[in-house]
Amino acid sequence: MTKNLLTISLFCAVFFFGTNHYLTQNAASEKPNNTLKQPPYLKAGDTIAIVAPSGILKNRSGEIHQAQDLLKSWGLNSLVGEHIFNQANHFAGTDDERCEDFQKALDDPKISAIWCARGGYGSVRILDKLNWNTFKKKPKWIIGYSDITAIHNQVHNEGVESIHAMMCTSLQDDASTIEETIATFKDAIFGKPLSYTLEGSNFNKTGSATGELVGGNLTMLHTMLGSKSSIDVSGKILFIEEIGEYKYHIDRMMQSLKRAGYFDNCKGVIVGDMTKLRKNTTLWGTSVEQLILDALADYDFPIAFNMHAGHEKDNRAMILGRNVDLTVNTRQSTIFFKNY
Repeated sequence: MTKNLLTISLFCAVFFFGTNHYLTQNAASEKPNNTLKQPPYLKAGDTIAIVAPSGILKNRSGEIHQAQDLLKSWGLNSLVGEHIFNQANHFAGTDDERCEDFQKALDDPKISAIWCARGGYGSVRILDKLNWNTFKKKPKWIIGYSDITAIHNQVHNEGVESIHAMMCTSLQDDASTIEETIATFKDAIFGKPLSYTLEGSNFNKTGSATGELVGGNLTMLHTMLGSKSSIDVSGKILFIEEIGEYKYHIDRMMQSLKRAGYFDNCKGVIVGDMTKLRKNTTLWGTSVEQLILDALADYDFPIAFNMHAGHEKDNRAMILGRNVDLTVNTRQSTIFFKNY
């Protein structure tokens, strides 16, 4: 009798704690994946630092002044990095000079956001020199695209949201030709809700998904592989864009990411502008849309084309690390950024 009671007691205990563990796991899985820190949105009187972590700004002072005027018209102050117009061969100053400007902006409590002047190449050379400790305690928005994808990746892995949007050199264009680019940049930094309806495409892979938006320039995502700045896209929605590449090289990067398991647990892909693609002597044979679909044929997540983001004039702002609802149909797709 005693033995039977002991057996029943053990069975009940295992059942109870096992069931509790199962319920706890289920409850955790139902929580929204919004673990990244959101920097404070800007308000009138705040200050944005303009820095140049990448390419040289030779003869580009006009765009920097335009950027300052734009911020001033929104009631914001600006502080230009000490070394921004320095020249060190390809770069806007030496690695140490570019790092110094960026680090000061990260650590200065009077700075509410960091706006990158341009992309090009060079961000990756300062990533390992930067100290993110102060930034993580008091996050601020970091803004840019293209080569700045390297910084976005690192910021994501530090646990903070950032903004994929226009840079200062975008203002070389007549402002009337980039109205949506400017308007969505302003909305993003001031905290107005973002949502986009994308033109439909017969290449769209239909479906819906919710997850953190990550990504940026495809070349930069590819070159981050194997480093501590590479992004884990599991449970997330990946955005990609590119400029000036051959189609075979886009395929090469997609295949490399695929072989590295990059897409294995991805929840969706948003394809931005694929700009100024180069023509090889041996033609690829399909559109870039079909190339991407073929590379991702083994996955069942939705894929949306025609996002206006990347290296075209119409470069709409997106909050990286923010949870988005993605719905993809052939007639149109929608992207809603969740506000918390």
